[in-house]
Amino acid sequence: MFTGIITDIGTLLELEQRGDLRARIGTAYDVGGIDIGASIACNGVCLTVVALGSAPQNWFDVEISAETVGATNVGDWATGGRLNLERALKVGDELGGHIVSGHVDGVAEVTEMRDEGGSTRVTFRAPEDLARFIAPKGSVALNGTSLTVNEVSGAEFGINFIPHTKVATTWGDTKIGDMINLEIDTMARYVARLQDYS
Repeated sequence: MFTGIITDIGTLLELEQRGDLRARIGTAYDVGGIDIGASIACNGVCLTVVALGSAPQNWFDVEISAETVGATNVGDWATGGRLNLERALKVGDELGGHIVSGHVDGVAEVTEMRDEGGSTRVTFRAPEDLARFIAPKGSVALNGTSLTVNEVSGAEFGINFIPHTKVATTWGDTKIGDMINLEIDTMARYVARLQDYS
């Protein structure tokens, strides 16, 4: 379980196909405090740590199944790329974002970007089957980041990125056409499910 508050920007050091895809991710985290088997959200995808090291920099390895590659933007990852990272939530941690599972529901496309003062307004197109779960002033997780939806029009929705978010995450790198991991709000999922049976 995660909160969508990014705590590090990792770098993809290696990608290797070994049956499943194996990724080595450079991090500022103290790897001495990470256990093998720990969960780390990498661009919003909950992945299991399978190896750790500290030379020439701190790093951890994860294995990614073909199913996960097909359901997320992992297929677009490349060596040298940057990833939003978040360690799993611990009891007593501050819940600054919203409850995020790290189970990506689909991939949204960046369709428009425009600067508004120091902020950037970004429009995304969600998969049609997920659009009904996205509401104005509701929450979504995009590449692992907890964000508030500004407006919705059909399958398109807008998010405002303040300068801090663009610096503290990979959102400063975003461009039109990027495919973004989307996790809908758990509460929206259950509300829609209840409506289906009302």
